[in-house]
Amino acid sequence: MNCDPRLTGFLTRQLPTELELLRQMVGMNSFSANKTSLNALARFTASAFGDLGFAAECVPSFNPNLGDHLVLTRRGQGGQKLGLISHLDTVFPPEEEARNDFRWRPAGDRIYGPGTIDIKGGTVMIHFVLSALREIAPEVFQDTTWVLLLNSSEEILSHDFGELCRDRLNGAVAALVFECGSRDRDALTVVTSRKGRAVFRCTVEGRGAHAGGDHERGANAIVQLGEIVQRIAALTNYAKALTFNVGTISGGTVTNRVPHHAVAEIEMRAFSSEAYQAGKAAILALNGLGSVRAASDGHRCAVKVEVLSETPPWPRNDATERLLQLWQSTAAAIGLRVAREDRGGLSDGNFLWHTLPTLDGLGPLGDNSHCSEQSADGTKAQEYVEVPTFIPKAALDTLAILKLLQP
Repeated sequence: MNCDPRLTGFLTRQLPTELELLRQMVGMNSFSANKTSLNALARFTASAFGDLGFAAECVPSFNPNLGDHLVLTRRGQGGQKLGLISHLDTVFPPEEEARNDFRWRPAGDRIYGPGTIDIKGGTVMIHFVLSALREIAPEVFQDTTWVLLLNSSEEILSHDFGELCRDRLNGAVAALVFECGSRDRDALTVVTSRKGRAVFRCTVEGRGAHAGGDHERGANAIVQLGEIVQRIAALTNYAKALTFNVGTISGGTVTNRVPHHAVAEIEMRAFSSEAYQAGKAAILALNGLGSVRAASDGHRCAVKVEVLSETPPWPRNDATERLLQLWQSTAAAIGLRVAREDRGGLSDGNFLWHTLPTLDGLGPLGDNSHCSEQSADGTKAQEYVEVPTFIPKAALDTLAILKLLQP
């Protein structure tokens, strides 16, 4: 990396401080449903950024059982505003962390632990970058209004957080999302699009009957649902990056009764709006009477498909492309390479890209997000962050943000 010695020198000196901040964050359980601990992590995070001059505001979630969203603001003397996005929650209940001995564990260049890349490492990267900007570009740091938004419940898709971001980032230059990066051979990656997601419930109503004495009068809801889920699975089209996953299925009560009721829940994902809408239309078209009927009188099963939730796709777009080009040119100037990544998982970027220029994947590199298990043969490995990626990614983000904020 061919970079300004002032910047690399500062990042090298500062890295131990940032890793200690990460260690303390990783040690605090932040399972999405653990409201008390999430709010404690929010207070700790606010204190850490308070040293950079940020004022904290806790915004209650729409769901009172979830933790508060955290907004950190440092008002600048100039007219530019920039949004930096992360989240507080992880997917690991405290019992799971204890059961799998999943905790802060350095091992060579890696550090294992819950949230090391998803996304506490990203929050620490924001702190790292802002500290660097204050050191090497104090005027830019002082003039810019920085708005940090941390979702308390990103892992369970808190849609109200998107509304909060759009409100607080009105007039911002961009929204930068600090989910983890990935490796692409010799390149760092940034995320320029994400699949959209819709969740559906398919309910079948049949007709119950005694399985021994009146079998012919029954209309078997499970048999009907089995046919329907096969048709749903067949809607997957890899060429169009459109996937359907039948995630849960249930039905019936006892074995001596023809089941009258069965339910499945299904997830659909797609990158393009066209594929998304076509997939949605195809599954909703399954509504109506089914093919399974009672032998006695032809009573048919009824199929109902309904939308439970939707997060539209974040497709490739011109505003994100301009940010990608900025990060790529910045990388080239310091001897690095940046590649784009189109990612199947969701992030808060899905709620922001249509409102203001958005770029994602700006956190450190690592692997095995959402994984707490490990095995002696190495087939199971826990989430980890690659420590050597902090400095190059922080240098890249710092310099690209400086270019972004240039008048």
